[in-house]
Amino acid sequence: MERVGRRSLRHWGWLVSTLAAMLVLAVFMVGDGKYEKTTPKTSLVVRKALRRIPRTQYQGMMNIPKITSSRRNIARPPYQGINMVTENSSPRNIARPPYEGINMVTKNSSRRNMARPLYQGINMVTKNSSWRMRAGHTSSVQLSRGGNRTTGKDRATIIARTQYLRVNMLKTRSQVKLDNGFVQLIFSRPSGDVVGIKYKGIDNLLENKNLRNNRGYWDVVWNNPGENKIFVDKLQATRFRVITARADQVEISFVKTYNVSQQRGAPVVPLNVDKRYIMQRGHSGFYAYAIFEYLEGWPEVKMDQIRMVYKLQQEKFQYMALSDTRQTVMPKAKDRKHGQQLAYPEAVRLTKPSNPAFRGQVDDKYQYSMEDKDNKVHGWICTDQSVGFWMITPSDEFRSAGPMKQDLTSHVGPTILSMFVSTHYAGKKAGIELKEGEAWKKVFGPVFVYLNSAPRSKNSISTLWNDAKKQMFEEGKRWPYNFTQSKDFPSSDQRGSVFGRLLVHDRYMNESLLSSTSAYVGLAAPGEVGSWQKESKGYQFWTRADRQGYFHIKDVRPGNYSLYAWVPGVVGDYKYEADITIKPGSKIRLANLTYEPPRNGPTLWEIGIPDRSAAEFYVPDPYPSLMNKLYKNNHSNKFRQYGLWARYEELYPNHDLIYTIGVNNYREDWFYAHVTRNIGKETYVGTTWQIRFQLNNLISQGNYTLQLALASATSSELQVRFNNRSVVRPHFSTGLIGGDNAIARHGIHGLYWFFSVKVPSSLLHEGSNTIYLTQSRGGAPFRGVMYDYIRLEGP
Repeated sequence: MERVGRRSLRHWGWLVSTLAAMLVLAVFMVGDGKYEKTTPKTSLVVRKALRRIPRTQYQGMMNIPKITSSRRNIARPPYQGINMVTENSSPRNIARPPYEGINMVTKNSSRRNMARPLYQGINMVTKNSSWRMRAGHTSSVQLSRGGNRTTGKDRATIIARTQYLRVNMLKTRSQVKLDNGFVQLIFSRPSGDVVGIKYKGIDNLLENKNLRNNRGYWDVVWNNPGENKIFVDKLQATRFRVITARADQVEISFVKTYNVSQQRGAPVVPLNVDKRYIMQRGHSGFYAYAIFEYLEGWPEVKMDQIRMVYKLQQEKFQYMALSDTRQTVMPKAKDRKHGQQLAYPEAVRLTKPSNPAFRGQVDDKYQYSMEDKDNKVHGWICTDQSVGFWMITPSDEFRSAGPMKQDLTSHVGPTILSMFVSTHYAGKKAGIELKEGEAWKKVFGPVFVYLNSAPRSKNSISTLWNDAKKQMFEEGKRWPYNFTQSKDFPSSDQRGSVFGRLLVHDRYMNESLLSSTSAYVGLAAPGEVGSWQKESKGYQFWTRADRQGYFHIKDVRPGNYSLYAWVPGVVGDYKYEADITIKPGSKIRLANLTYEPPRNGPTLWEIGIPDRSAAEFYVPDPYPSLMNKLYKNNHSNKFRQYGLWARYEELYPNHDLIYTIGVNNYREDWFYAHVTRNIGKETYVGTTWQIRFQLNNLISQGNYTLQLALASATSSELQVRFNNRSVVRPHFSTGLIGGDNAIARHGIHGLYWFFSVKVPSSLLHEGSNTIYLTQSRGGAPFRGVMYDYIRLEGP
């Protein structure tokens, strides 16, 4: 009876399969319109599937009833459709829309065999299978065996192929839509803002409550030279173009063109801007870049910031990830709105947060800044649906002011940024100033906006983050991209490279030449020593030397450059004596380069480590009532806590810092920032630190040298006096320097400053000596300097 029953079920399965095949053939022959009118309600599932497949793809949609499967069952591309032959299979095995192109032959298959979204064109033959499919967004599909180990006849035969849907574009008068089956993008036309991103069943990852020009956009902060009024231009385009439209890639352009006659109207930044977006087949995301152009004869302009911004859905994206150790659930924008503003608008103490866990915490967008060399991927996660939104920057060549430049990443909004130019942590000189008679053009990007998803589990956050990092490495390997359709973005074969070795010669460290281990070596616009850290108009290309000092700077755009370098553990900057011209295909091998750092005599004593940072000095614990819990147990990032500068007065209530060589330890006794003092009623005055030391054998002939390296300076003047604090005119002064504002913005460094101070032996004494370091400028709590390294050398 049992055999008869099984045989009967097989016949019923055969009959159902035959009827389904006949139904599909009828649709193909009669047409979609008649099909909708004549088919009974019992075929509703099939009709829904067909609605999602263009009529031109109906060919090849045939269900061939077979119990013993063969390669004939497997439809080949481009015949996308549902092809299924089953024995004892349940309706749960049926692949449902929108999984076009799924071809499956199974026996006793389980629901885990069902193809997941995104994997169009998967052909599968299984028997008694309990296989689970894993697929990345590349063109290959991996299959891993689950359940008990089996052998012989129980072993499944897998044939897998993938074919992704073509990139489709739909244009109307007011918008442009791109869709590759993974992601759907909607742009406003002709302005070129990203107004919608549809992914994984979420209709719009961007905040629908925002205006259409306040979701995904580019902007420029600018002003006219000599004027203090600041303008923000959102670069609204006036012309839309299709650059290329193929099945595998679509590139579109939104162009803003400047006209000199616009000077008489509302302020408009004098730039031509071409915003480009690229969508590729099989890629879960999109590329964005822009071409900025300034023509000779246009009005002068200063630009402090150029960036790309995406504002995500507030109710969905609440988890932010910047690095392996900087990840957290974030407060909402409305929490900041109802909070207590602190010393400046960006810093807010949360008093009435929607999540009680944030009560009393401080949130400040500058707490989430990062050095450009480390800012490769950051973003947000929607934990409810296990979806990630990531900004991937595969190269720093188009960013400003070199690899150590710090900048914003993501912050409460939820907002995700790609910063191309800014004066943050550097000051106005790191902006771009274009003068009349000058011509300029620069390409910013491309960057990759990557979207990913994972099954919901307790590990979904780490899964999404690790996948984003993996994608970041993949994008880095592909750089420079060869698919952009702009002549202003050269591919790899149109670029050049520079090889060489950098050695260090410091006779007081070692008579022999030393390898510049881990040196930063780069090409930037020709200029003075160290000028690269303020340079933003051109491109910069940096690398790290290996342990022997060998370096390779590759994929350099054609142009004229200077070669710069600095070595961790060694003071000062290096610049190669000759400029370097890169041409397409150049492979320039330099002879061994030797850097002789500033040195006039043997080291008598030193404070700190010459690494362009104040991180090795004493960073106090934050106020418990002004803490960001993200950094509560994160010692290496403790300097990012709010209000640390104010703890100086608590540590030194009656007098300023006094440091004695041979007694004190700079890691515990040298405050990380030389700040002002509040003497009451918000009146801030300069402060004077002392360095006390012994000279047992004073050399009366010749000069001593004080090597003084600063990691940051903000509206400061550092005065140096030797053994006489009351002398009116200091023995040395830096003059008014700096504007990086790193103290207020929780940076442990800003721009690097180096001074070599000649000290006549007549200013020193046999025995006890004191150096007075006075930061003389008061008036505000954030004026001050951070020290990198101090060294006294003998004659």
